[in-house]
Amino acid sequence: MSLAVVRSRAPAAGRAPEVTVEVHLANGLPSFSIVGLPDLEVRESRERVRAALQNCGFDFPVRRITVNLAPADLPKESGRFDLPIALGILAASGQIPADSLLYREFAGELSLTGALRPMRGAFAMACGTARGGRTCAADASLESRSALPPPADQQPAQAFHVPQLYLPAASAAEAALVPGVDVFGAADLPSLCAHLAGSADARLSPVAAPDLGAHAAAPAPDMADVIGQRAARRALEVAAAGGHHVLLIGPPGAGKSMLAARLPGLLPPMTDDEALASAALLSASRIGFKPSQWRQRPFRAPHHSSSAAALVGGRNPPEPGEITLAHLGVLFLDELPEFDRVVLETLREPLEAGRITISRAAWQADFPAACQLIAAMNPCPCGWRGDPGGRCRCTPEVAARYLRKLSGPLLDRIDIQLDIPALTATELAARAASAGESSAAIAERVSAARERQRTRQGKTNRELDGREVDDVCRPDAAGEALLREAGERFGWSARAYYRVLKVARTVADLAGAAMPSAGQVAEAIQYRRAFGSL
Repeated sequence: MSLAVVRSRAPAAGRAPEVTVEVHLANGLPSFSIVGLPDLEVRESRERVRAALQNCGFDFPVRRITVNLAPADLPKESGRFDLPIALGILAASGQIPADSLLYREFAGELSLTGALRPMRGAFAMACGTARGGRTCAADASLESRSALPPPADQQPAQAFHVPQLYLPAASAAEAALVPGVDVFGAADLPSLCAHLAGSADARLSPVAAPDLGAHAAAPAPDMADVIGQRAARRALEVAAAGGHHVLLIGPPGAGKSMLAARLPGLLPPMTDDEALASAALLSASRIGFKPSQWRQRPFRAPHHSSSAAALVGGRNPPEPGEITLAHLGVLFLDELPEFDRVVLETLREPLEAGRITISRAAWQADFPAACQLIAAMNPCPCGWRGDPGGRCRCTPEVAARYLRKLSGPLLDRIDIQLDIPALTATELAARAASAGESSAAIAERVSAARERQRTRQGKTNRELDGREVDDVCRPDAAGEALLREAGERFGWSARAYYRVLKVARTVADLAGAAMPSAGQVAEAIQYRRAFGSL
């Protein structure tokens, strides 16, 4: 046997596409070549694999070794291909049974001693394996040139409906959270090879999913901690119910960041599909995924010095940015005008479409970006514009230049723009009397409103397109007249007009109303006026 085929997967936008590792041994001058668009990390695997095989007591073939990573047009990165390359060499040289690699997928980085190191993207790999699991039918001739039938424990009694994935032991628990795939964890190369060879003493068992109760996440900040700010708390409830983007404008210390941190606690619990999608994205990213993050809405708060690539994605091949890492959660941009204007303009399309496409000369990646934006800003550089005590020292020109950092098209896409006043000393002293509802109480109303939207249209109100807005969000006669008058008075664009309609529909959903009334339309209009009053 001089050819072996091993299945693996590549980290790409959380999708983990399949990669076939083909290893061929030929006569000729000894060499070790890796082809198939590998990056530097993958090319360096030649030395890691060679040392690991020798230090584990295996024979390293003194032949011409060619490793092909297919498909050839998919960029390959990271050290996860060390393990499938090593297994391919052992199978091609007859040191392990070639048929033991059939219908299984492998990934892991090898140390020089043969130990398997933890790897990122284990959860994303398991998701890809579960989606791409095959039955045992007709793939044997494609997987290997061996004419041997599958071993007895791989006969069609199982029908291979549950695919198998082999990972480093330190990464297997994360992947075991994914249903529909058997995950095996191996500490080192010799123990895995003994399992593949059928040794009864070294047989590995599928890893059980970790007890998530032992990894309980820290409790989310509670809205009851917020002093005063009744209008802001109501606005966040509306935003959570409809998935609307929010801009909070107010002086320093008014509680903008405190309010933003409490938005995730108002959102409904993640569904199974949402939890899998979010965890796969985090797993494939460089920040990784932890069991304590399971079913937790992401909350990303990048610093205002972040670049466009950090915010929306970049590098080559493309990697997800903060707006993708916040998918199905919250993206918080504090001190919004301090971000570079070019960086902010990159948010326009993903905020509207919920997806972002990053294109490079040789590669294009489509990332999900259905996050909820909440931004905060001061009304002027010193932060005290409009303060009754006269503390603002900014000239009108300086204040106007500060506000011009935010373009009209970007503001047009933010549904709720709310003025947050500073708290007085009296309000601060009366802390107990000014405490509001808890996040749990508000979240119950939000969940009920989301359920009405899911039943009616299958999506949040923010995601409605133009025709759906006409069908779903049309108010009663008095509300329509009020909305038309406000649109003419404030000079709204068509996008702003429809976004106010969506917010009014959300206010009606919170009240359980069949259609928005004039009072609910008026509330939605108030959420659109703050920025224009500065």
